[in-house]
Parts: sequence; C-alpha cells; structure tokens
Amino acid sequence: MPELPEVETVRRELEPWLTGRTIVKAERVDAPEGKKYANLERAAGQKILGVKRRGKFMILPLSGGDELIIHLGMTGIISPKLFDKHVRAKLTLNEGKNPELYFQDVRRFGRFLVVRAGDYKTLPTLDAIGPEPLTKDFTEEHFSKALKKSSTAIKTYLLSQKPVSGVGNIYADEALWRTNIHPLTPANKISKDKIPRLMQAIREILAASIEAQGTTLSDYRTVNGEVGEYITQLKAYGHEGDECENCGTTIERMVIGGRSSFYCPQCQKRPRKSKK
Repeated sequence: MPELPEVETVRRELEPWLTGRTIVKAERVDAPEGKKYANLERAAGQKILGVKRRGKFMILPLSGGDELIIHLGMTGIISPKLFDKHVRAKLTLNEGKNPELYFQDVRRFGRFLVVRAGDYKTLPTLDAIGPEPLTKDFTEEHFSKALKKSSTAIKTYLLSQKPVSGVGNIYADEALWRTNIHPLTPANKISKDKIPRLMQAIREILAASIEAQGTTLSDYRTVNGEVGEYITQLKAYGHEGDECENCGTTIERMVIGGRSSFYCPQCQKRPRKSKK
C-alpha cells in the first residue's frame, strides 16, 4: 500500500501539472456509486488551487470551496498515461499539456471524491489523523501522550494513523526493527528512552524513502510511470528467511491484524505477558 513517501512523490509530480488547471469534466469510469467516489461530478468547472497531502491522503483545494480527496488504497495509480484497464475515475482538464488524468486501481480500495473544504466526517481516518512526521508538529510530548493512551500493539497503533500520520506496513516494520521494538509491544509499554529513538527512526526512514521516490513492491508507480527504489534499502520488511543485518538471526514473519509483519526475534524481543 502506498504510504507517505509514495504519496508525497506523487504529490510533488502532480502539483506543477495540475495547479491552476480547470476541471472540465469529472467522472466515474468503472467504479460504483458510493462514499469512495462521492460528489465527483461536482468538481467540474472548478479550478485546482494546489495539491496538498495529509498522511496518505492527497487534498486538492478547488476554487468553488470544495476539495478533491484522493487516497491510493493498495494499488492506486494517478497518471496521464493508461497503464492498465482498471480505470476507476477520470478528470478532463482545460487546454494544456496532458489534458486527461486517470485514476487506475486494480484492487478497488482507493478513494477519489469531493467534499466541502475541511469536512471529513465521511473520512474518519483523515478526520482523526495524527501530526505529519516530518514537521515540527511531531513532538516527543505529543507522541509520548499518544502512546500512553493505547495498549494496542505498537505496529497496529502506528497503522491507525492516530499517533503519527503516513506510516504504513512497510515503514512501521522498518522503524520498529531499527529501534529494537517488537511489533506486538503494547504502545503504552514503549520505554521512555525508546520513544525519541522511534520518532527519529520514523523521520529518517520516511525522508530517505522520499528521496528514493518510495518503495515499489508490485503496483506502485509515480505519475511518470517510474518505480520507487527504496526497496533496496529495506532491512526487515519482506526479508523473511534472511539474516538480520544487526545480529545474523533469521528474520521472521508474523501476521498482526491481518497484515504481515517482519522482525528479528533476537533484536526485537517479544514482550512478556503480564501476570493477572
């Protein structure tokens, strides 16, 4: 699933192309009616004022007081090019280079909808999203308080987007491996000394991945059709059966909340069950 680095890469490519362009037509192609593509036709006739990002969501402010919200889901691709037949939505833009934008999504988990600016009640994850990890809003005070509120496994809690935005399956595993935290450790049991280390790991890993245009495992492509190259820097995710670079122990895989998690059983000690 595209996470912050992949979405930020796409945002940076879309911004100079779309900003200032008027949407002539907005349409669902092969997508059902419903919340995921709600009010899309309302974008027609409005000018795109910019391309912003919050976590894994792209937010395009429109001149009529609306916002076009885009979430790539697991397999979403936004491009003026057609990569496959799975087109879910299409924008026709006014005159200029590349007048058509396609939203292609094999697995159908993406979103491409219009809301009134700032009205995210139909998007609960966006409505309750945590701070951006690469900004000054992501403070140790905030992160510590957020972790103390939950006894959920730290891997699951990071994926919720509540303590910090944009961290998904890949980068959660990488950050937890780097800080020797087992993914099943309850969030409120993370030791004080490891909280700033986890924050720093999240920042460094996301920044490095942005520099590499993200991670392509299968479907993810940039707007220009390129792949993300951070896959060569992954230390834990996808490395089941390989030796841990820190200690040589075999990396293992477990499923947490339906998601694969990769970790080193030696470096990332499983938390002991508390006695009742």
